[in-house]
Amino acid sequence: MSLSSQSGSAGPPDTGIDISTTDYAHRRRELMRMMADLKSMGAEALIDLPSVVVIGGQSAGKSSLVEAVSGINVPRDSGTCTRCPMECTMTSHATSWSCSITLRLGFDKDGRDLPRVTTVPFGRTITDKNEVEVWLRRAQSAILNPNLPSANFHTKTIEELRNTRNTLKFSRNVVCVSIEDPDATDLSFYDLPGLIQNEEAETVALVKSLAEHYTKKGNTIILTTIPMSDDMENQQSMSLARAADPDGKRTIGVLTKPDTLGAGAINQRRKWVEIIEGRSEDHRLRHGFYCVRLPDDAERTQRLSRAESQRRAAEYFDTTSPWNTVTDRHRFGIPGFVSDVSRLLIQLIEEALPRLREDIDKLLAQCNKDLDALPPPLANDPQIEVLGRINAFCDVFKSFVNGSHEDKRLAQRNRALYSIFKRDIRGTAPDFRPFENPKDYVAMDDTEGKMKLTDRDPGVQMMGIYDISRVIHEAIGWELPNNVPYQAKANLIAQFIKLWAAPSERCLAGINDVLDQVISTLITIHFGRFKVLEAHVGDLIRAQVDISKALAKKAVKTALDLETTPYYTQNTHYLQTLREKWLACYKAARNQPHKYKVNNGPVEEVHAMAQPQSYSSYETRAYEREPPESKALRALAEAGYTGLTIPDLSRLLPPDSREKELIVMADVRAYYHVSYKRIIDHIPLTIEHALHHALAEQLSQSLLTSLLTNVASGPNFSERMNELVSEDPSIAQKRTSLSTRKQRLSDIRRRLMTFGSSV
Repeated sequence: MSLSSQSGSAGPPDTGIDISTTDYAHRRRELMRMMADLKSMGAEALIDLPSVVVIGGQSAGKSSLVEAVSGINVPRDSGTCTRCPMECTMTSHATSWSCSITLRLGFDKDGRDLPRVTTVPFGRTITDKNEVEVWLRRAQSAILNPNLPSANFHTKTIEELRNTRNTLKFSRNVVCVSIEDPDATDLSFYDLPGLIQNEEAETVALVKSLAEHYTKKGNTIILTTIPMSDDMENQQSMSLARAADPDGKRTIGVLTKPDTLGAGAINQRRKWVEIIEGRSEDHRLRHGFYCVRLPDDAERTQRLSRAESQRRAAEYFDTTSPWNTVTDRHRFGIPGFVSDVSRLLIQLIEEALPRLREDIDKLLAQCNKDLDALPPPLANDPQIEVLGRINAFCDVFKSFVNGSHEDKRLAQRNRALYSIFKRDIRGTAPDFRPFENPKDYVAMDDTEGKMKLTDRDPGVQMMGIYDISRVIHEAIGWELPNNVPYQAKANLIAQFIKLWAAPSERCLAGINDVLDQVISTLITIHFGRFKVLEAHVGDLIRAQVDISKALAKKAVKTALDLETTPYYTQNTHYLQTLREKWLACYKAARNQPHKYKVNNGPVEEVHAMAQPQSYSSYETRAYEREPPESKALRALAEAGYTGLTIPDLSRLLPPDSREKELIVMADVRAYYHVSYKRIIDHIPLTIEHALHHALAEQLSQSLLTSLLTNVASGPNFSERMNELVSEDPSIAQKRTSLSTRKQRLSDIRRRLMTFGSSV
């Protein structure tokens, strides 16, 4: 199906009149002019502009096709001649032929996007077609040598250009050729370097990458040149087009060199006719294939006019079989091909305009969002800015310490660490088992048998009756008989007190880590915008933090030292109560040792003797189910001994031969609980006050003093303040880049929005 039959708003009315004078022709010129303006603004790097790109392998006739379409001679050499894209724009709205060349520079020497696309005029307006080729060579050399002024190449001869050692092998920057020709059809297309295979791998990859860059865009019409002297399957350009356009919706095949098929190549000719007529199952494209006969070397030397070349081609197709048997004559020759491609491009531009406007609006909105996300340029006096940020930092840190800030991480994580500390200290409880062979019995971790330690400190030693007896014996000095040395209890107390240093150090280390993380976060938040200030003030803050850490470590050690001799408490009531409970517990265990045997399984009556219960609690039970302990309490109550509890019954037990050892166990275990409850509060409070609160109170003054002392010691206070709040170069660069991008997007949007009013 011919492109001329495609419907669309850009299609000219089929009236048989000269369309160059119609409204369609006017709109077509305006659309082409708008596309040229958008490209000069660098819009191609931002949005998918409709375009036409010509690709083909070496010796595929691509250069001849470009010459036939444009009416100019392009450089030809053996090997790879075209080493950068050439954009050719033709307009028929002119009274005489002229050509101008510009360089569109959007990439640096490494192929990276430049912040802004620049268009550089190259040379004078050309009015002689014979001069175009040398000017194109000069323009390409200027592109390939970006380190030299482009004007250096304006006067170079072809021989000098051939001998020039170019800085770059290829470039993505574009040589733009604008042709005004009253005999031309309005059209714009890119001519890319020919696809190659027999070169260095790097060169082959560069050429292919450039072609892929252009063909992958959804709004690009791909013109692939295919020599009929070779099989379609061998054409690299066709493979590349299929990869970019698998459904063939935007690819047009241009068949060249039909006159190379001899009269005997009947099968080949028949196959090509099927392809041209759209009957080939293997080669189908939505817009089909065109067949062109281009001037050979002999005809090019004759410098035939465009009209004469087209006349000879038409005569060839009309008189040569099997081409003259094809019904759709529009598929042969340059005029029909160019006309159809021009109409397709205009139609594509018309259809893409609403989407292009939407894309630009989205990009502009995102650009504004990115700009808003950046900190605004500094407006305050540098000294005010520095002092304000320091005060804000100190205030926020103080609120973190007090727990009044909405971010509770410091308090919550510290509380979690203090809970771990409490667990660790609980794990240092003495492991006294009032038996001769303690390893055969379960641990007694509380007086009621309801709790079993799962995280016992490995430094805790299991101790039985003989172990306690040995400690007593080793402590005996000049005491009178039946007196247990105080030193024995002191030695046992020291065993668990010394285990508290490690949990305290671990707790402080964890608190320090949390503090470091919070401090680093706040430094970044309050000073991160200014890297010099962040580094300088960050060092001052961390130095003060280190001082506070050292003082806190010393304070924690002092708190631990308070738990060493003398072992003292005024909480005597609690101590005595615990002593009695533990003594009753140990005696009950001695009286009923079978209940504490290892691997006996859970026994409900374990520690029953140690559980305080009143006589009244048994009144509702039937007499025959009444435990013996309750019967004993009831009998004692009837005898006048009221208010007794089960632990009191242990006093009625006969004296234990190990009474003194049990008393030592009970005294030490009771004191452990008194000091345990003291230390699990004292250490956290010491850390909070010696570290966090002390730091919060001193930080502001120490920071300001250190900062002003440091700055004032320099030669210029004002310059140093300016240096501290100098903006991060990366942020300044990003703001400049985004501002440039915003300006470019705004210009592109304005051009897109004003298009309708100009036609």
